[in-house]
Amino acid sequence: MSLTAFKLSRRALLAAATALVLPLTAQADSVPVQGGTLIYLDHQAHTALYPPAGGFYPNSGVLSQITDKLTWQNPATLEIEPWIAESWQINADFTEFTFKIRPGVSFSDGTPLDSAAVAANFDSYGLGKPDQNFRPSEVLNNYEKSEVIDPLTVKFTFKRPSPGFLQGTSVIGSGLVAQATLARKFDELGDATKVIGSGPFVVASETVGTEILFKAREDYNWAPKSFAHQGRAYLDEIRLLIVPEDSVRIGALLSGQADVVRQIQAYDEAQITSAGFQLFAPPTRGINNSVVFRPDNPLVADVKVRQALLHGTDTKEIVTTIFSEHYPQATSILASTAQGYVNLADKLAFDPVLAAKLLDEAGWTLNTTGKREKDGVELILTAYESLPQPQNRAALQLISQQWAKLGVTLNVLPGDAGTATVDNLDPAKTPVSPAMVGRADPDVIKSQYFPTNRNVLLQTGGVATEVKSFSDAKLNGLLEGIASEVDPAKRLELVAEVQGYVVDQAYAIPIFEEPQVFAAAPYVSGIVFEAVGRPSFYSVSKGNATQ
Repeated sequence: MSLTAFKLSRRALLAAATALVLPLTAQADSVPVQGGTLIYLDHQAHTALYPPAGGFYPNSGVLSQITDKLTWQNPATLEIEPWIAESWQINADFTEFTFKIRPGVSFSDGTPLDSAAVAANFDSYGLGKPDQNFRPSEVLNNYEKSEVIDPLTVKFTFKRPSPGFLQGTSVIGSGLVAQATLARKFDELGDATKVIGSGPFVVASETVGTEILFKAREDYNWAPKSFAHQGRAYLDEIRLLIVPEDSVRIGALLSGQADVVRQIQAYDEAQITSAGFQLFAPPTRGINNSVVFRPDNPLVADVKVRQALLHGTDTKEIVTTIFSEHYPQATSILASTAQGYVNLADKLAFDPVLAAKLLDEAGWTLNTTGKREKDGVELILTAYESLPQPQNRAALQLISQQWAKLGVTLNVLPGDAGTATVDNLDPAKTPVSPAMVGRADPDVIKSQYFPTNRNVLLQTGGVATEVKSFSDAKLNGLLEGIASEVDPAKRLELVAEVQGYVVDQAYAIPIFEEPQVFAAAPYVSGIVFEAVGRPSFYSVSKGNATQ
């Protein structure tokens, strides 16, 4: 099916939807149908399919279908379960992890998924490969080396304790690929046909930026043992089509031209559910959708300025105006579904009187035009919208309106601007930025803030070369502590301390807990979402046959 098939008029789409609405029915006495093609619409194309780049959801939408992981994190319990690893042993100080690999697993090129392949994957992810432009994975902390014990036993050693490593083996960034894929350069892995995994589907063809065709792997038989479905995928094919326009994706679904759609905006949810279609909003369980500051920029270097803007932001208004019940108002930098979450709602209270007082104390007074000014300079800040985040431009524009009441200007620039990527690494140009990251482990906090990880605050020591001096040794020490503390209770104490510290320093203004929102036709069953909302179509069936 070509993309032009979706270019229907809105009237035609709505008329077709009315004619083709199907009721949701109980499926307790039915069995999945084998075969068929799933039409899956995403609003953005993938960028790079090197697994540690899988944090970008369009990347993970591809990788989830073609790669397996050593372990599976049960999304209901968050427990780590066997997958490609049948079992594991961990030493007392969490510096050695030994895995027994499931026998009989292979990559789609026929090479074995054995201990040597697993070692090669994690050496690449843990250490990086500068000559191939592979950066170390943000989920692997303190990695030192691998050791192949025998064909089905591999041991990993860490320079310091790494209590988050076991969970890190379950995430999309630890998807296992063949050694032929690891031999390629990063830039080559934008081509999905060059990524060889062991998953239930293989990439048969790709039209870059437009369409990917997946075919079911006939000999696949190593799903997590807790899955009800085992063996080959039910589907024969998946057609992933990139359709940026929200209305066209919705129309294609309601008219029967698509089966599953990602990125359903809050304002479209009622249209989906009232038509009898399925809506899914799995949580991402990590760092909340936030606005962060770059204190290297002198305009936001003063903690009082950041605190003023925090208390001048009405997050309740943002959530109730723009979003739905699936986007809970944030009460910490961590989602309430995350491990170690602490409710900091009192510290995040909207208080415009306090906000104005703090700006006055910081020396930013109102001039004759109602703008905050200090030493002849107006308080004018800039942020680029984040295209992957739901309605981010609308949210930033509402924040801009709220800050304007304090006399502060926030200019919101389009995220597709040619200079956006470069400017976002320069605190002088972007003192404000949207940010979030999903992961169901406390290490997610380090991923967000640590200089050599995502470094959203733009500290020295990261990839942002324009940073002049900003560094927070206390914050970084706490983050390293989370990544290395083996006592679970003490680790969560550090998680609580970091949450309070980030809010007290007003480094971030958490807005809402971000879900991933999908819609599906009533006849689609078996979609599985992993712990942070990425879909797997392995168990999906289009229709059911009664027994």
